[in-house]
Amino acid sequence: MNKVNFGRTGLQVSPLGFGAAPIGYLKTDQDRIATILNLLLDQGVNLIDTAASYKGSEEAIGAAIGGRRDEYVLVSKCGSEVPQAKGKAWSAELVTNTVDASLKRLRTDRLDVMLLHSCDLQTLQKGEALGALVKAREAGKIRFAGYSGDNETAAWAAAQADVAVIETSVNVVDQNNVDVVLPVTRKNNVGVLAKRPIGNSAWRGPEAFSGIYPDYIRPYWERFQKLPVKPQDLGFTGERDWAEIALRFTLSVPGVHTAIIGTTNPDNARANIAVANKGPLPESAVKKIREAFKTAAGGNWPGLT
Repeated sequence: MNKVNFGRTGLQVSPLGFGAAPIGYLKTDQDRIATILNLLLDQGVNLIDTAASYKGSEEAIGAAIGGRRDEYVLVSKCGSEVPQAKGKAWSAELVTNTVDASLKRLRTDRLDVMLLHSCDLQTLQKGEALGALVKAREAGKIRFAGYSGDNETAAWAAAQADVAVIETSVNVVDQNNVDVVLPVTRKNNVGVLAKRPIGNSAWRGPEAFSGIYPDYIRPYWERFQKLPVKPQDLGFTGERDWAEIALRFTLSVPGVHTAIIGTTNPDNARANIAVANKGPLPESAVKKIREAFKTAAGGNWPGLT
């Protein structure tokens, strides 16, 4: 898989990354986790995204591929209260303790990126949490600091000198950040991870709500019902093509460097790799999806946090 420059970090990342929330929340068998992660690395997928709050995820990654640490860009997230770290949410104490705990669980001596995990704008502007990440960077525990979130908060973060990476929602039914956040990341040469690039498979309908994220799958599904575009309008044949359309659309958005997808199924991992290797959608298809979103949203669909 080809690699691209990850903003001003100097890192090279694959267009497809792995989001590790499901392997933690779904209590996935360790052998299966190892199979998926080693498969991804073998096929050139080199960005792994996790978080201290993704139950068991960091430990599983460390156990599965800690021995291949130099082969991937490792991203984690912190800031909210977690059992394994002392301190109040978004305090310097908690951020510092979480960084230290994450290093142990991930079996590494450094994190390539540590992101603040979706605090609100007022909290972010206080500077305590970001300042703690800066100190962790100066101590060599992390290489780059950043923020994970959406809308005006992510745009503000992307303009800060100490923020080198932004993780934000970009998909066919969640495009507000394309206009609000990505112009700022491009201006400041910030690395961008697109989260939820396939929109939680919104086209699957209500049966998808039984998963681990029902509260934000439902809004995506409701948006999808209003999206005035069909696969046939984009040069595809049917509804099953939405998985490909969605990922390739996200990878077509200027300023997106990598799109992270989580799975507990090796076959899904292989399918995602095959789609990502097809590259961006034709410009005409991207334009139609952008126009469909603007028509359906009417300016009232913010990025979903």
